[in-house]
Amino acid sequence: MIFCFATNNAHKLEEIQALLGGAFVLKTLSDVGCHEDIAETADTIEGNSLIKAQYVWDNYQINCFADDSGLEVAALNGAPGVHSARYSGIRDYATNNQLLLKNLADITNRRARFKTVITLIINGQAWQFEGTVEGQIIETPRGTQGFGYDPLFVPTGHTRTFAELTLPEKSQISHRARAFEQLVAFLSKQ
Repeated sequence: MIFCFATNNAHKLEEIQALLGGAFVLKTLSDVGCHEDIAETADTIEGNSLIKAQYVWDNYQINCFADDSGLEVAALNGAPGVHSARYSGIRDYATNNQLLLKNLADITNRRARFKTVITLIINGQAWQFEGTVEGQIIETPRGTQGFGYDPLFVPTGHTRTFAELTLPEKSQISHRARAFEQLVAFLSKQ
């Protein structure tokens, strides 16, 4: 089955290709001729996921899926949440991580969770799948794998950050992996 994965994020594409294996052929936005920066204007992760998938379907008439993810920190009332990618006002991992650490200075409750919502559109009909992983934000970044907040996030039951895990290890437990497991299970029944 061929799908457009509504992203130009090479890190996400690498993770998803590892999760899906050879069961599906993935095309990126640029593969289908979409070079626009699809505006993520929703107030929720679910909403942004739907916006991206709906845009691809409406403009390119190709079955597709889109994901949106965010880090939700309990002590920050769920922030950065839907604004995770541009938490500091710009799309820069290091700057976003520095702001998160600054906002958590002197806060002992460092519980957080990563959340991914995938919107799948087949022939114009949409479904959504959600995956989460609970964990803690540490005080100093560790690791060089992954992207975003991965160097600060230690999943519950582990001692290493997402950035210290190999891609296969992360793919076993991540929020994105959990959401994509649901997507794959759904597609296998179609």
